[in-house]
Amino acid sequence: MQRTTAHCLALTIALTAATGCTSSDGPDEDDRERRPPRALLAALRTVERSTDGADSAKVESTTVMGGELSLEADGALGWGDGLTGTLTITYTGGTTAETMRDLGVTSMEARYLPDAYYARMGDTFAEQTGGKHWIRYAYDDLDDLGGGAAANFADQMRSATPNQSVKLLLASGDVHKIGEEQVRGKHTTHYSGTVSVGDLADAELKELLRQAGVTTQTVDIWVDDQDLLIKKIEQGRLAAGHLTQTAYYSDYGVRVTAAEPPASDTEDFKELLKKQGGSAS
Repeated sequence: MQRTTAHCLALTIALTAATGCTSSDGPDEDDRERRPPRALLAALRTVERSTDGADSAKVESTTVMGGELSLEADGALGWGDGLTGTLTITYTGGTTAETMRDLGVTSMEARYLPDAYYARMGDTFAEQTGGKHWIRYAYDDLDDLGGGAAANFADQMRSATPNQSVKLLLASGDVHKIGEEQVRGKHTTHYSGTVSVGDLADAELKELLRQAGVTTQTVDIWVDDQDLLIKKIEQGRLAAGHLTQTAYYSDYGVRVTAAEPPASDTEDFKELLKKQGGSAS
């Protein structure tokens, strides 16, 4: 397996779980005059707390990164005690998808546990990687993948929860209530805002987004009558092109399980790279 393929696979699986992993510490206390109305901020804080406290949900998402990658994901994730859950990821387009198809992979199962995530590859791929079907990616190894886009990815993965999209809106000086709308048969309230990287209070997040080529990001969320996030769309521009990520959340509080794959059928990605003559960094 080529080094670049391993890196793309690692980061795209991470990105899929983090359907809102871009978080912040909220608006700058010294920038009060740019804040939205207090009632609007209070409503968003309620949504953030309710969504975070739900601990788990079913997730359907689509991600498009310019011409590099597009994919769909479906499954359930929990975040009450570290990230857990299972997603089925389907590559639908882009150069990364073409690379994966060459390896006999059009979709995969991804299991997320508190310390690592696991990707189950197809039989064709396993034939090229020692016969093992699962690849283990430790979160701590993500920071060693090289480049600014991977920096701090471990921390971002550990905090990957739907409420992070709400936190982004709370960090925005330009957030508005759009109105009442129906989403998949549910009555929802639509909020929208634009987040400038320069306005974020989190210095590490600022640097992460700048290195990825992001200067501004638009965030739209739809909230139901229980103050739970039902849908979100995040858009921004990366070095690889325009990024659009749409996610739907349902069945909050659903029971989520994810078993660690058998060790006999699992290869650590760093060890796999060494065998193929590469390295993690």
